[in-house]
Amino acid sequence: MDYESLQILWFVLIAGLWIGFFFLEGFDFGVGMLLPFLGRNDVERRAIINTIGPVWDANEMWLILAITSMFAVFPDWYATMLSGFYLIMVMIILGLIIRGISFEYRSKDSRPQWRGRFDWMIAVGSFVNSFLFGVLFTDLLGGVPIDQNMAYTGGAFSWITPYGLIGGLTMVCVFLLHGANFLTLKLEDDLRERARAISKRLYVFAAIMVVMLAITTYIFTDITLQVGINPGVLPIASVAVLLTTIYFINRNMEGWAFVMTGAHIVLTQVAFFTLMFPRLMISSLNPAWSLTIYNSSSSLQALTVMSIISLIFIPIVLAYEVWSYYIFRKRIKTDKEHLVY
Repeated sequence: MDYESLQILWFVLIAGLWIGFFFLEGFDFGVGMLLPFLGRNDVERRAIINTIGPVWDANEMWLILAITSMFAVFPDWYATMLSGFYLIMVMIILGLIIRGISFEYRSKDSRPQWRGRFDWMIAVGSFVNSFLFGVLFTDLLGGVPIDQNMAYTGGAFSWITPYGLIGGLTMVCVFLLHGANFLTLKLEDDLRERARAISKRLYVFAAIMVVMLAITTYIFTDITLQVGINPGVLPIASVAVLLTTIYFINRNMEGWAFVMTGAHIVLTQVAFFTLMFPRLMISSLNPAWSLTIYNSSSSLQALTVMSIISLIFIPIVLAYEVWSYYIFRKRIKTDKEHLVY
């Protein structure tokens, strides 16, 4: 393949890694945020944790692959984004750390205070990551201050924008709904019914925020210059599939409800990367200073080597992920004898 084809290919591959991360970690974060509120006692909270306990770390693997691929293939994108959003990235890492610690240590002691503290740490870590990832990607679409040297010129809190905050809250609401739908697939009896009931309430907030984000995208981005007033099939389809979710929730078709929220996340991210292409970071100072796949990529040799490595290892990663979900596909019983975490 020629140089330009490899640049486009890697943009697509990295987009796919981010999409996989948000789809899988979306319900993971959603379950974490719901944990202290949905579970009424320790056994119920343990059952909720057991729905994601065997797979949460594998879900985060997609984030690692996305970030390392950015570093190797588009180093200027990696450097500018991580330096410009340094505070966000630090808080995201801390959120991931406290979640990981909590999963491993909450059941090391039987005291209610000990377990309750770690339950809230899981919830807070899940919320922080959901909100900040939403802010980060929304700000990327809205544009950030980047000069002609590809250097971020904003302050430590320049990422706090009205559009970014709307995007962060939207991601929180969608992930909560996605997590609630996942729990209806994995739990039984009363806990399952409670998860279904809360998904009906969460749907309202998710639908409102998604519509609000869609409207403000016309205000705070250059979408009209890129595609015109008509946003195209993907953004419309992403909103449509979310709006149809309530149909399946009301008819206790939890499988389809989960598929719809998952499809919304996937379509939204595909629409995001489509609007960005070929840009990686949009400069709010001068569009000509934006980072693109053409001015930010590594050499042809580096892209070729990375392509060969990916051809070997990505199928292995996908096979492992599918195998993990197949092994732990059964519903979780609210019974101490069947709980591991």
